[in-house]
Amino acid sequence: MKYLVFLPAVLFLLKSSFAQETNHPLPQKVTNTTGQQAAPWDQLKQPVYVSFAASSTRFDKDTPPPVAMRNQWAVSGWKGEKLHTQVLVWVTRPVSRVSIEKVDLKDKRGNTISKQNITTGFVQYVMTDEFKNGCGYRKPANFDSSLVADLIQTGLPAVDLTAQSVQPVWVSISVPATAAAGLYTGTITVVADKRYNLQVSLNVINRILPAPAQWAYQLDLWQHPAAIARIHQLPLWSDAHFTRMKAYYTMLAAAGQKNITASIVNEPWGHQTYDDFPSLIKWTKKKDGQWNFDYSLFDKYVSFVMDCGIKNRINCYSMVPWKIAFTYYDEATGKDTVFTQAIGTPAYNEFWTVMLKDFTRHLKQKNWFAITAIAMDERPLDAMKSVIALLKTIDKDWKIALAGNYHGEIEQDITDYCIAFKQEFPAPVLARRQSEGKISTWYTCCVENYPNGFTFSPPDEHVWMGWYTAASNMDGYLRWAFNSWTKEPLKDSRFTAWPGGDTYQVYPGPFSSIRFEKLIEGIQDHEKFNY
Repeated sequence: MKYLVFLPAVLFLLKSSFAQETNHPLPQKVTNTTGQQAAPWDQLKQPVYVSFAASSTRFDKDTPPPVAMRNQWAVSGWKGEKLHTQVLVWVTRPVSRVSIEKVDLKDKRGNTISKQNITTGFVQYVMTDEFKNGCGYRKPANFDSSLVADLIQTGLPAVDLTAQSVQPVWVSISVPATAAAGLYTGTITVVADKRYNLQVSLNVINRILPAPAQWAYQLDLWQHPAAIARIHQLPLWSDAHFTRMKAYYTMLAAAGQKNITASIVNEPWGHQTYDDFPSLIKWTKKKDGQWNFDYSLFDKYVSFVMDCGIKNRINCYSMVPWKIAFTYYDEATGKDTVFTQAIGTPAYNEFWTVMLKDFTRHLKQKNWFAITAIAMDERPLDAMKSVIALLKTIDKDWKIALAGNYHGEIEQDITDYCIAFKQEFPAPVLARRQSEGKISTWYTCCVENYPNGFTFSPPDEHVWMGWYTAASNMDGYLRWAFNSWTKEPLKDSRFTAWPGGDTYQVYPGPFSSIRFEKLIEGIQDHEKFNY
């Protein structure tokens, strides 16, 4: 494929543009890419307008969309690929019970793609803010806030539209891997004041995109189980909690997620999230001074996530948390106690040596040791050197994961190394790592205005991430977090410390988002480049 020759250079220029234009303002209103100007509401002649529209744009709720009217969506895709568009409905007067109908897609030879492969969801609006200074604690009053289209609410039979409002509808077609190549047609119907029939034309290309479990792309969105318990008002780690989590984790597995996020201490990130982040392992110091480590919850949780389809790696957080404070239960005092000795001190090394020896034994007994890493997030070089040295004294085959700055001094010791966006692996190092089977990825966080996955980010920035991964020859992308929700995530994506949407990519339900669907689109493109 000739375009691949140019892809690295083009994407390098795109990265440079993103990195250099740090003062570029994000658009507060929808960008008009059609050349048309939005007419004021009082100039619209019809009560209801319906049209296809690009999936790359977030449309304002209270502004007539500046789109060219289109009643046909023509799209091509591989077998196994998921394809997106939007249908816009905007009204000048109230309209009740607006609904969507779909039919099977058929070709001229009688082949059918079932309407069950077409999903539609009413796009809902949540509060967001702006990048401004990015990282750092913030007050809503100091930031420009607005409603933004992001949440995709599936399963809703109909919606009522108020006067002078816009309702986007997200449309996805999951092309079956077994579909015959060819041209399929059908309709999507919007039922409002009357029936509006929109034509769908799908050209299935004779290539097969493998199932997400087989994707080469290394996606790592950190999971937060306690947030699911809180939002659904369920006892933490109860059977009902695990039952509720299943839909979220299978949703993440369907995006190609490879890593299990496992907390082996309380609050690995210093309680930066709205919800607690408790340890999956219970640490107990017995009255006789011996230690006991209860792995029953760890085993149950890891097995559960694996059963949901996420099983490549177990990343355990962390020996170097954001606050050096390790909680354990002390039988002698009958209460929880916190160990706070500094990294690298004899007391620290003794504290962790006992645990690591026992943990190593347990992981080998479970046949998980080979896929498990002790993981750190943005930790200083000296701390990393000390922890690496300690781990190697326990077992030379311990794997280590790090998301943070690139350090050549420790690179060879990091099995799963994720570097910040503005940094790069030296080309010879990246090639060697790949030959050794090591994972080399990149991440964004509150530092980057763009590219990013905030609720105000233009949707195609997430598509671009897949392209950049391919162009830079890295293996994938990491982001915290999949579901570290705010207090009321269905209404307000703003948080106390970072730009809106920074802490989650999907919504309670579970419901997907425009961001998450575009992330998957970019990953699919990455796999196409590979093939």
